[in-house]
Amino acid sequence: MSKTSLNPLLAELETALGQVQLALSQRDAVLLERQASQVQQLMAEALKLARSSGSLPPELRQRLVQASAQMAAQRQTLGRATAALDRALDVLMPAELVGLYGEGGRNLRRRSTDSLTA
Repeated sequence: MSKTSLNPLLAELETALGQVQLALSQRDAVLLERQASQVQQLMAEALKLARSSGSLPPELRQRLVQASAQMAAQRQTLGRATAALDRALDVLMPAELVGLYGEGGRNLRRRSTDSLTA
């Protein structure tokens, strides 16, 4: 593989990773979903191309390692944001309130004093 065949792919991957970072900072879910999908596709293509070549020049290997590290850091950031959202939802909707209604809107909550119902 020539150095020039991986260069444009890595440049595109680096741009897409920058867009993912922008989407994370702006909390733009639509942009994040679109760019994350593109990053996955570009990373898969870059790795496939790198494997088929057998060896990479050091500067291309370093760029690929940096892109992989950036991708991992973004994944951790998203994981922390998801955990924070889950905690906030737990506060707003405690577990005992989840599932109060079944199919068709039928109330599933049991009365505490069944003997009082006629």
